[in-house]
Amino acid sequence: HVQLVESGGGSAQTGGSLTLSCDASGNIARGDCVGWFRQAPGQRREGVAAFLPSDGSTYYAVSVKGRFAISQDNAKKMLYLQMNSLKPEDTAMYYCAVGRFSGQCGLRADFAHWGQGTQVTVS
Repeated sequence: HVQLVESGGGSAQTGGSLTLSCDASGNIARGDCVGWFRQAPGQRREGVAAFLPSDGSTYYAVSVKGRFAISQDNAKKMLYLQMNSLKPEDTAMYYCAVGRFSGQCGLRADFAHWGQGTQVTVS
């Protein structure tokens, strides 16, 4: 049973930085895709970044590429999203997630497990 708990959200000024953390527990293999998603009020949920630990592949939304970085501390079972040069349009609830099928990864992959989310507000 996989459980994901996000933290690190909060308020930031335009141009500032935040680091989101996701504490993962349960059976998560290196072949499982891990990712960050976000959803703003009235908007559809969108993929922000994804990472496949088994081969190091990373995937980023165009809107965050070059500003955000996804990483994982496998020993601590922690997933991170470093967010730099924040913009007001980055304001959203951010969720971490784990993929359903081993080896399948990307922002459109099938994600089976989700955290409860952490709010990021940029002004």
